[in-house]
Amino acid sequence: MEAFRSLFGVAKPIIAMAHLPPLPGSPLYDRQGGMRAIVDAVAADLEALQGGGVDAVMFGNEGDRPYLTRAAPESLAAMAAVVAELRGRVTVPFGVDYLWDPPASIALAHATGASFVREVFTGVYDSDMGLWEPDAAAALRLKAALDARALLFYNINAEFAAPLGERSLAAKARSAVFASLADAVCVSGPMTGESVGLAQLDEVKEALPDVPVIANTGVRLENVTDILAVADAAIVGTSLKVGGVTWNPVDRERVQRLMERVTTLR
Repeated sequence: MEAFRSLFGVAKPIIAMAHLPPLPGSPLYDRQGGMRAIVDAVAADLEALQGGGVDAVMFGNEGDRPYLTRAAPESLAAMAAVVAELRGRVTVPFGVDYLWDPPASIALAHATGASFVREVFTGVYDSDMGLWEPDAAAALRLKAALDARALLFYNINAEFAAPLGERSLAAKARSAVFASLADAVCVSGPMTGESVGLAQLDEVKEALPDVPVIANTGVRLENVTDILAVADAAIVGTSLKVGGVTWNPVDRERVQRLMERVTTLR
């Protein structure tokens, strides 16, 4: 908890998503616009997020549908190039997440200087990407080999997937910290933009009173008060976009309204 608080420097930090458009190799990649269009789009979102007062940003390749469980070299290299080009404009702590590859995300964080990584590190899932088997041991061994310093945020109930097995969410949360060395745990709704359940947040926070618990999806102006009454932080993406649509640009006014509400909660 101390490292988490030291990184963000505020109570109940809001970590805003800087979603990358589809990268080279992805089916929806804009070949005409190319890498310049990607950099320009993310730069505009970054300016709106930081201008609106968020506490941190996280770069993620949200546009790379359908998602991979093993990074494609061309898209991983492109994402590294985008983050490297923009990092000089980042004025808040930043993290990365390459969906859905923990070792790739750790390597990306190390190469770009990111302070944290969010990923699905543990469990086995029936998912839209097929049978999904993250390997926390391989990811943590890579982190050790690189002497990488990024904090690791474990998403313990993956989006677009259902877990195999019958362990409770609380049991998985405790195990992620005890056996797999999570620095923080994230609790998600079923899909990007869909709210996490308050009962699930309560269950995980009760199980991990001394570990940061992050609300990972569906946080918006209307529910942020209730969510931050339990969670130690929130990751916010869709609700900060124009019209509340995941694929739209960031709406600075939405960012400001959310952050004004969060400021009153602190």
